[in-house]
Amino acid sequence: MDLVTITFQSVLLLLGIGVFGFLIVQRKVVPENALGALSNLALDVALPCLVFVNIVSNFSPQEIPDWWVLPLWWGVFTGIAALLTGVFMFASKKGTRREFAMSLFLHNGLFFPLAILTGMFGGSSPYLVSLFLFMLFYPAFLFNIYPYFFGKNEKNINWKRIFNVVFVSTILALVIRFIDVQSYVPDIVLSILSMLGAMTVPLLMLVIGGSLSLDFQRKGQIYSTEIVKFVLIKNLLFPLVMLGVLVVIRPSYQIGLLLMLQSAVPPVTALPIFTKRVGGNESIVNQFLVASFIGSLVSIPLAISLFTWFFPSG
Repeated sequence: MDLVTITFQSVLLLLGIGVFGFLIVQRKVVPENALGALSNLALDVALPCLVFVNIVSNFSPQEIPDWWVLPLWWGVFTGIAALLTGVFMFASKKGTRREFAMSLFLHNGLFFPLAILTGMFGGSSPYLVSLFLFMLFYPAFLFNIYPYFFGKNEKNINWKRIFNVVFVSTILALVIRFIDVQSYVPDIVLSILSMLGAMTVPLLMLVIGGSLSLDFQRKGQIYSTEIVKFVLIKNLLFPLVMLGVLVVIRPSYQIGLLLMLQSAVPPVTALPIFTKRVGGNESIVNQFLVASFIGSLVSIPLAISLFTWFFPSG
């Protein structure tokens, strides 16, 4: 099966779980106030377990001696994304420009690539470890940067956001591998953590679908023009520009694939929560999110197809 088909199926799988979440909230199988708890369970329990198990089980410093360059490549990607956001944010009308810019810049850099890479290369692939190392600093960056889009600069450093559970679990797993004591971690512990980690993506997609269900129930204004502009820029122009950059700089296949996926994915799933915290327009952010998710069913396979044209083998 070719990579484009696998990518399409991976995105379809994510959207299918999201639809299920939409339906169970519509039918009140899960109460509205349970979505927050499910989100916390995914981000604070399941995801750290997933990261820890994959690094302890699949990472080898000897086999990947240049692992440390992966977070640096994330910095390169972030710089390119910031530049594109600064240029394209002015396509939005002034009243929704902050939400437009935040939705362009803060991407779903972990869960979509995680599902796609798992579909492409399997659940124990070194590509997953590379993804986690690539995204090492993103959670801390994400939780500290979003208030700036609305001019809200927090005076005190929130150390919990910087040393979040995902970051701590990554560092702990790396330490275990570097001092070569992974054999002392009981198999039963890894099995338990692996099963908990497997809940990450399904839980988050259920939460997204449930949140969208609540938004539909409120029946707010539909920003159709802004949605079309957003999808064209986020889903099509971002990956096309990134592909042009990759063709020029010619990184390794692995780095190129990670950068291409990062540029092609929809906004981060927690964006409506962030928008609500800073007093922004939560409704339009939800609409950007939904439209980009649906559009990604076509745009991500297209992006991967173009990528494999210029980078034919891994």
